[in-house]
Order: sequence, then C-alpha cells, then structure tokens
Amino acid sequence: MKGAVYTEYGSPANLQLKEVDKPVPKDGEVLVKVHCASINSWDWDLIRGKPFLVRIIGGIFKPKAKILGADIAGVVEAVGAGVKEFKPGDTVFGDIAVAGFGGFAEYVAVPENLLAPKPATLSFEQAAALPQAGLLSLQGLRYGGDVKPGQQILFNGAGGGVGTWGLQYAKYKGAEVTCVDREEKFDLLRSLGADYLVDYTKEDYTRTGKQYDTIVDVIAHRSPSDYARVLKLGGTFAMIGGNMGWLLFVMIFLSSFISWRTKKKIGMMGYRPNRADLDLLAQLCTEGKVVPVVDKVYPLSQVREAFEYFSTGMVKGKILISIIRQ
Repeated sequence: MKGAVYTEYGSPANLQLKEVDKPVPKDGEVLVKVHCASINSWDWDLIRGKPFLVRIIGGIFKPKAKILGADIAGVVEAVGAGVKEFKPGDTVFGDIAVAGFGGFAEYVAVPENLLAPKPATLSFEQAAALPQAGLLSLQGLRYGGDVKPGQQILFNGAGGGVGTWGLQYAKYKGAEVTCVDREEKFDLLRSLGADYLVDYTKEDYTRTGKQYDTIVDVIAHRSPSDYARVLKLGGTFAMIGGNMGWLLFVMIFLSSFISWRTKKKIGMMGYRPNRADLDLLAQLCTEGKVVPVVDKVYPLSQVREAFEYFSTGMVKGKILISIIRQ
C-alpha cells in the first residue's frame, strides 16, 4: 500500500510517498481502508519536531510514527479477534492519534473504540473533517459546563477547524460569539453566525474591556492574568493549543491555584476522544446544526503541498487529504 512516510523532523519536504506493508489488525482492532484524512496542528508540530516538547511524545531524535494523520474516514476491510462493534463493509470515522497516527496511507489498523459509524448523510470528506477539531471544540466549550443561551463566548484562532465548528455549536446553543482571527477570514466567520469579529493583527482581545463567560483559545500565548481580566466572575478559559513552554506548565500544574484565586476556571483542557462525543458530532451534522468547513482537498500524492499551505496560517476550516478520490 502507499503511505506518506517521514523519518526525520524538519519540513514537509521530508514527506515521501512510499510503498509500505499493509497492516494486519490485532485483537480488538479493525483494518480501515482510508478514503479521506485531515491535517491537524499536531501533524504539523510532529513534522517540524517543534516545539521541542512534541518530541517527548513523538520521539526525541527521530519520529516514532512514520506515517502521520489522526483524523480518518473510511471503510472497514477486516476485523481482528474480539471486535464486536464493526464488520467488513461498515463505514467509520474517528481520531486515531492515540493509536500512533497512520491516517495518511491507504490502510490503517486501529482499536475499534476509537471509531464511530459514519452516517450515510455525510461524505467521507465531511466525516474526516470532524473528529479532532470537533472534539476539541466541543470539550473546550464544555470545560466549565455546556453552553447556555445568552452566554458570551470568544474563540481565539476562530477561522480554523476548531473555531469554525465551535462557532456553529455555540450559536446553535443560543450564545453570543466573538471570533478572533485574521480579517481575511471574517466573511467566512460572518456566514457561520459570528456576532463580533476581532482582527488580532490590530487589536488585543484581552485589552478591549469586554468580558466573556467562556474563552476557547487555540493559540494561547498570554499570561493567566490577561485571561482572568477578560473573564466574567465564574467564567471559563480553556487552552486548547498555543505556547508549549511556560504557559503550558502554568496551565497544567498551577491552574487549580489560579482558578481558586481568581474565582474563574483557567486551565488546559484535557482532550479525550470518545465514542459518545463522536456520535454527537455526527448527529449535529446530520441534523444540519453544524456544517464541516473544508478549505481545500489534496490527493495523497500532494501531501507536501497540503502541509505547505497549512503552514501559511491562511487556512479556513480544514485541509483534507483524499486517499481515494470520491
């Protein structure tokens, strides 16, 4: 089978399309014929090996996972012993990062508990755009309790996969949403229901004087005191991504103290892929409450170009890698 392989950190130029062994499902695993996968920031960090913290997980000197790709959608081709949920021919989707990635290839073997049935109403491309971005957004918004009507919510880094999904979910729940990103993405965000827009190149959202019930920050890099200043009493700040140095340390180890002192919940959101949330993502999309936002679709042979575009910061929604052309 073909897969996008990399054996050293650096740049997308290190990705090479190669023939690799087709995996065999172990006990509790299913073999998925991948139709489509999507790029996430974790893939980008692992390609570069930066920040250095990612190497603690991905391999200090060279990558452990030779094939990246966490979000997949495809068809079950075979099952290992003990598999109960799926059978050959079932269509599935999910985030397989905790199983070692592997989505940028024609086949991948993964534990069945990382997958959910793909609704017939969703294309493979739509389903591949959902898992990690949708789960991060949903769990970030629920970090301090689910969204309530009338709440004021802010997304920083709103134009990507996490923000475009979360914006729609928050509006569906009846919230007022402020989106922070580049001005070039404002038309898209308005079309998805954004109430207020902030261009981060011109204005710092932590110094506008406005306060929010919930802030979900995909690219957090300011101090906890900055975030506390723009939260209402009892509000919640969920860090999903951003500074992997001092701020990450503070959010992980000192968040309880900061939250106690400020009476505002401030911390690093713990990400947990699970079947119930995947089913909810699928249901919301099937009902038309949320629509996956796809910027561009690249064939597997152009995976380098896909990552080069990702690196520009101009992506609106998700970038997909089509393994099998629909």
